[in-house]
This record gives sequence, C-alpha cells and structure tokens, in this order.
Amino acid sequence: MQSSGHRFRDVEHHPLLTGDEGYDSPPSESDMADQGWFIRDGCGMVCALITWLLVFYADFVVMFVMLLPSRDFLYSLINGVVFNCLAVLALSSHLRTMLTDPGAVPKGNATKEYMDSLQLKPGEVIYKCPKCCSIKPERAHHCSICKRCIRKMDHHCPWVNNCVGETNQKFFVLFTMYVALISAHALILCIFQFVSCVRNQWNECSGFSPPVTVILVIFLCLEGLLFLTFTAVMFGTQIHSICNDETEIERLKNEKPTWERRLRWEGMRSVFGGPPSLLWISPFAGLRIRRLMIRTKKGGTEFSV
Repeated sequence: MQSSGHRFRDVEHHPLLTGDEGYDSPPSESDMADQGWFIRDGCGMVCALITWLLVFYADFVVMFVMLLPSRDFLYSLINGVVFNCLAVLALSSHLRTMLTDPGAVPKGNATKEYMDSLQLKPGEVIYKCPKCCSIKPERAHHCSICKRCIRKMDHHCPWVNNCVGETNQKFFVLFTMYVALISAHALILCIFQFVSCVRNQWNECSGFSPPVTVILVIFLCLEGLLFLTFTAVMFGTQIHSICNDETEIERLKNEKPTWERRLRWEGMRSVFGGPPSLLWISPFAGLRIRRLMIRTKKGGTEFSV
C-alpha cells in the first residue's frame, strides 16, 4: 500500500489546475441556478425533433380523423381533453428532461483552493476525470456526448438529447409514463375507430377517404404499439432502478455499492421530492425560466491523494 507521501508525490506529478491554465473557476450555486442546459448533439436534436413530430402526428390523427368527425359529442370531448392533456404533459416532461442539468460536475474544479476546502484525510483517494478535468464524486460517470461527468448517471438517451442523471431522472420517468399512456389511449381509440368504420361501411366515419383513413390509423397503431412497448419497459426499468438505488451503468458494470442505499419509498422520495403528492406526477414542479449558456473547456488527468 502506498504511503501518504507517495500519494502526495503522485499529485505533484499530475499537478492541480491553476488560473493560468485556461480554466474558469468552478461556478457558484447561484451561477448554476441561472445557467441553462442544452446539448448541441446533431443525432440527439434530430431524435428529439422526431419525438415531437410523432406526438403531433398522433394528435392530428386522433383529433381530425377520429374525434372531430364523430357524431358523439361527449365521446369526442372527453377523449379529446384527456388525450391532449396527456400529450402536453408528455412533451413538457420531455422538455424538462432535455433542458435540465442532469447533475453535471463543474468543469475545472480540480484547483488547489478546492482541494483545500475538501479537508481530505491523509491517504484518502479521490479521482480527477481525464476528459473534463473535474473531481469525480462517488457514482459519477463521464458522458462522451455531454462531455461532462454526471452524478448518478443512468444512461444517455438520444430521444431526450440528454443524460438521465441525479437531477432530471424524475422528468424522464414522467416522460416515459405519459408517452406510454397516450400510446395506450391512441391504440384504444384506433380499435373503436375501426369497429365504427366497419359497422358504418366506411360511410362518414372520418373526413378523409377510406384508403387515407386506413393508412393514417394503421400507422398510428404501429406507432402506438412500438412506443407503448418501449416506454412501458423503460418506465418499469427506471422505477426498479430507483427502488434499488442502482443506476443502469452500475448494474451493467456490476459495481458493488459503497454507498448507503436508499431503497423503495426512500429512493422514490429522493428522486420525486418529498412525500407522495400530485407534485410527483407534475413536470412543472420547481419550474424556473433559465437562459442558455455555452461553456467550453479542456480535459485533464486522473490523480490520487
């Protein structure tokens, strides 16, 4: 085992950052509160746009092919309100997931001043990310797309163009839940629509011709079935991870927990905030208007103390 003096020489061999090396000082908590978050990744932005277009397509088919031409006003009103409310909640959850800092570790925080503030014990080991040049907290992992170390990083999802981590996991869970709900609702409406059209021999069952109606509804069925399966599985996986206090990366790497686990309801409260309430299912909880800021910095090396 290395002595504390040897470990200190290792630090000298991989010196900490100084202001002359081109790194900004770590942002304060007030700076982090004002700073926005958006990942400029081409693939992620395209996937996020496709997600929105598919939701808009589903809403178009449900409203203009199924509900508005219906003669049952109450049926159309109730289903239209429910579907559109779920769609708004799904897209709001998507936005919150995409535009919320997932728990990024400040870049360039490996300074002598920051190290002194940690009050490390002799021989205590810490790690410095060689890519974003930051002190890596326990359970943090580096994302090559976000180019940051993310606390409790679960995975990077291109459909939300962001990592799922400590501070935005709630919104990702809500996104998968609401997409699963609107997918299930759309499938049920498709079944009713086909039954209604067959009974009426495709007369006045929609404002479009029968061939166009069939194509639109079949495509919506395929979309709903695909997204229902995917998001339902993802929702279940996320709830299981939260209840076991284990991220997907930790599970895949089979990492043995060195932290005190928050199991079941304690884990749910830590992610969704506070005791069970309607705020748990609201993507608008704690919403603050922020401004986007783009910061670019260099990488670093790993060291131990």
